[in-house]
This record gives sequence, structure tokens and C-alpha cells, in this order.
Amino acid sequence: MKAEQQYIELFTEYENLVCKYSTPVMNALRTEALANFERLGFPLVGSEDYRHTDVAQAFAPDYGININRLAIPVNPYDVFHCDVPNLSTALYFIINDTFYQKEQTKGLLPEGVYVGGLKSFTEKFPEIASRYYGKAATSDKDGIIALNTMLAQDGFVIYVPKSVVVDRPIQLVNISRSDVDTMANRRVLVILEAHAEAKLLVCDHSMDEVKFLTTQVVEIFAEEGAVFDYYDLEESSESTTRFSSVHVKQNASSNVLVNGITLHNGLSRNNYYIELNGEQAETTLCAMSVLDKGQQVDTYSHITHAVPYCTSTELVKNVLDDHATGIFSGRILVKQDAQKTQAYQTNRNLCLKREARVFSKPQLEIYADDVKCSHGMTTGQLDENALFYMRSRGIPEEEARMLLSVAFMADVVDHVRLDILKDRLHKLVEKRFRGELAKCSGCSMCN
Repeated sequence: MKAEQQYIELFTEYENLVCKYSTPVMNALRTEALANFERLGFPLVGSEDYRHTDVAQAFAPDYGININRLAIPVNPYDVFHCDVPNLSTALYFIINDTFYQKEQTKGLLPEGVYVGGLKSFTEKFPEIASRYYGKAATSDKDGIIALNTMLAQDGFVIYVPKSVVVDRPIQLVNISRSDVDTMANRRVLVILEAHAEAKLLVCDHSMDEVKFLTTQVVEIFAEEGAVFDYYDLEESSESTTRFSSVHVKQNASSNVLVNGITLHNGLSRNNYYIELNGEQAETTLCAMSVLDKGQQVDTYSHITHAVPYCTSTELVKNVLDDHATGIFSGRILVKQDAQKTQAYQTNRNLCLKREARVFSKPQLEIYADDVKCSHGMTTGQLDENALFYMRSRGIPEEEARMLLSVAFMADVVDHVRLDILKDRLHKLVEKRFRGELAKCSGCSMCN
């Protein structure tokens, strides 16, 4: 049986249950998503955008899915304590793919701001939810998004009204918890009205050693003059497979930073789709991964400049050890009317062992004639001259290699616009290169 068939049969048999434990706004898209999934299926390994990741193989096992929304026996407030010094966040949790509502952060957010579960948001504000949900991440082009739209029953929402500034960073912790192999399908919806501002840090953790498969779809809408930071920190397990798609739509003079950091994982595919639809919009996309053993990170990006006077900066870096695999495929599309575009794309890779593998394909597609665009890619090993110099100054070889690797990643972390988080990430990256799991020491899940 093809991998797709088990999910088609599952949804067909349990559609009523899926809809029962969700809401009309989410349910309204499921029939179309099913038709699209039947038509598209999973992307084929070797196809244009999935040359080195076998999606069907990843989805082939029989994972359990919590369609009945049974309560998972864990209180995340008891087991998770973020150890980033002085980072006072509004803290929220998703257990697998269900928003944890038993305890919620109160009194920390400005009036009119909604931060909480997607299911609750679509029930309380169906008109707003219908206007945005599924509009950036449509199900007609990608079978994985279609599958997520079919099966997702809950998720997380940030809604910031016009001109409201949320000074306090918002932190969402995704916890994978199960006694059996489990699949989770979650959504994240971020809506910033004109001139609103917010920051979101998402952390992924796995509590158990069973196999986890996660699909995650993130939709970010930044209206005119809005400013938003999205930080995604993956510290899961080698038995975790994650397919994540981040979709950003920006209007005039908006400013969005997306920074994805993978410090520990199994197999990760990270898609980034960014559309600059208003003049003077700016976007910065950064991603980095530290990989060893048989870990793999596949990063795909597509940035569209649809109008004039917009700027995009993209920086993707990978450090690979052992038999790890790093993949990057990035495309910048500059449409015909997008004059005065500035777009810069850089991919840098560092292989610490000859067995490590990197595949990179940077691309520019330009139809305007008055632009400043560039792209570049390098793959290599540690600088032997720098290594020799450090050893000649009494630094042991292993320590010298670690310091050079940390320095290689520094500029990705330096794009973080939250100083306290930036300092902590520099330390986490160093811990990772020292051979530690880079888990938060204040989190009892990770000790």
C-alpha cells in the first residue's frame, strides 16, 4: 500500500471525529485538502524540490494519531523551566498537537491581544480566523500541507491589533510526549495588524524515545508597518521526524525576521515561503543546523519580491560531522514590476568529516532590470592555517576545532534581535559543539 493510502483511509473513516473535536473554520478546508492530497500525494524523492529527502518513506510507518483528543498525562509547567537568564516570556505549551489550557499566562499582554489555542480562537473569533487561516499555506501545491490541513485539530495563535506593541516575548514550547510511536499535526497562526509588533520563540522538545512524526504549518501575516520576529529552536531527538512549513505574507513597510536553529534532531525538512507584497517591506531569513551521526536537515526557501523597493537577506549555514547530511535549496523570485529590489542569498557549509554530505542549490530568478541581487554558496572544511595558528598558541586541537566551528555560526545567531536570547543561543551552540545535547539545563525533560 502506498504511504498516502493509509492517511486517505484514516481520514475517510474518522472524518466525523476529526471534525467533532475541531471547529467549523478548520473543518471548512478539510474536503478540499483531501482532494488535493489525493491528487498530489507526497513529494517524490528526486523531484525538483525534494531531491534528497524521501517523504513517502518517512510517512510510511503506522503512527498513532490522537483524533479523540485524549489528555496526555503531563503538566508542562512542572517539567519545563526555561533557563535563559532574565528572559521573561509569556509562556505557552502544545502537547504533541493540542494546546495546553489547564494553566495559562495571565496579565502579561496588552488589551486586545489574543495568544492561545487555535481551536479556541476560531470559536471566539470565527470571522477573523476565516480571513487568515489557510490563506497563506494553501493545500493545492504541497501534499504535506494538504495532509496537515486534513488532520490538524488545534494549534497556536497570536493576534495583535492595530498599533499595539507586545514588549514581552512570547514563548511556545512544543512537547512530544507518548508511550507509542505518534504523529502530531499542528498549526501556528500569527496575525499582526498595521504597525503592531511582537516576538515569538518556539522550542521543540521530545520527552520519550519512541518515534515521533510531526507536521507543522506556520502562517504569518504582517500588515502595513508591522514588525515581527519568529525564532524556531529545535532540540528534539534522533527518533523525531519533522516537516515544517513557514509561510509569510508582508505588506508595505513591514519588517519580519525568521530565524530557524536546529541543534538536535533526527530528520527535519524546513520550508520557508516569504512574499513581499508591499513597498519598503523588509525580510531577513536565517537558518542554521549542527548535525552529526546520521542526522539530516533539508532547508528549502522561496522568497518572492512582488513589488518595488523591498529588501530580503537570507543566510543559511550548516556544520556537519560524522555521516550527517545537509541540504539547501533556495530561490529568490523578482517579478517584473519589482524594480529597486535588493535581495541577497548566502549558503555556507562546513564539513568536519569526509563522510558528511552537503547538497546546495541557490537560485535567482529575476524579471526586473533595476535590482541589486546576489547569491553564493561555499562548502569546505576548517581552515587548517587558523587551526595551526591556534594550536601553536597552546590551544588543544579539539578545543581549537570547537572554537572555529562556533565562530563559523556566530553571524546567524547575531541576527537575533533579542539580546538575552542571543547570548543564550551562543552558549547553546558552544555546548552542542562540545558534544553535549544542548538541552536547556533548567528543563527536567532534558536531563
